[in-house]
Amino acid sequence: MRLSDLPKGAPAVVDRVDDAHAADPIAQRLRDLGFVDGEPVRVVAVGPMGGDPLLVQIGFTRFALRRAEAARISVRTEVAA
Repeated sequence: MRLSDLPKGAPAVVDRVDDAHAADPIAQRLRDLGFVDGEPVRVVAVGPMGGDPLLVQIGFTRFALRRAEAARISVRTEVAA
């Protein structure tokens, strides 16, 4: 599942960040910000009428991402224990 498709408030874990092309600076920046395998992530808020931006929390930090940026991030949903 893509982070851009994750329902608001649903817990998930980052699986990977996909590069659009070799040496993709946006994908590298997302990794530098902490979007790496195994990190818990959730969508906190969504822009007006389901648009941009998405307010995303990873760890204790929140980021505003465009849907196109969030679509590069693959996540797996967590099953409640």
